[in-house]
Amino acid sequence: MLKLGDTLIGQGRATHVVMVVCLILGAIFLPGVAYAQAATGSMLGGLPAVNMTSGADGGTTYSLSLQILALMSALTILPSLVLGMTSFTRIIIVLSILRQALGTQQTPPNQVLIAIALFLSLFIMTPTLTMVYDDAVTPYMEGSMSPEDAMETGVSVMKGFMIRNTRERELTLFAGMAGDTAYETNDDVPLRVLLPAFITSELKTAFQIGFLIFLPFLVIDMVIASILMSLGMMMLSPMLVALPFKLLLFVLVDGWAMTVGSLAATYSAN
Repeated sequence: MLKLGDTLIGQGRATHVVMVVCLILGAIFLPGVAYAQAATGSMLGGLPAVNMTSGADGGTTYSLSLQILALMSALTILPSLVLGMTSFTRIIIVLSILRQALGTQQTPPNQVLIAIALFLSLFIMTPTLTMVYDDAVTPYMEGSMSPEDAMETGVSVMKGFMIRNTRERELTLFAGMAGDTAYETNDDVPLRVLLPAFITSELKTAFQIGFLIFLPFLVIDMVIASILMSLGMMMLSPMLVALPFKLLLFVLVDGWAMTVGSLAATYSAN
């Protein structure tokens, strides 16, 4: 597996912070701009604020209201994109199985696990997101690339990440169900095939990792239960007695760093 570059991590963090701030500011101020445009259109003879203009070169220019509508529609599906196109699914499942194996009930709480999964996903996805920003977002903002081309370029980069981290068996399965033949390049793989194949591959990998994590804690539970039974302490809960030993083992092997580092190493970024 490939390791992530430190320089890309630093650049990616700054870039994504700026993008998030821009989105927040846009969500606050763009409705006011749209209202001003509508008011201006009414003063100019009742021109509609929602329109499309065909250029001389055959291109289409969308009004600000339509652009805002497209942006808000994209934001509504953002959680699904985070779940289905990044490493978030594998990480949150492994962390949940780890908590179950430790037997700590709601410790760490769900909010903490989600935060860990989000930040670790950002760490893993930084090279890919940086490439999307450099190849698609920057040319579009500079006006050298149309929105359609920028979208196609960004999707192509994300498809490359998902294909590298998808098992060939799952990809072949869904391609056969869709009635498609073998694909020559990554760009030939449609999202309708790649997305379910990627999710299925992530689920399989997550449960395999969870099984390996669960085994040592299961051994501790069985040993403690056997000792209590041999001593005749039938009323004492084996899980309650085994909990401090499992926590001690997890702390001694630096379990959190090992788990998080191993999860990051399972992904191929390039």
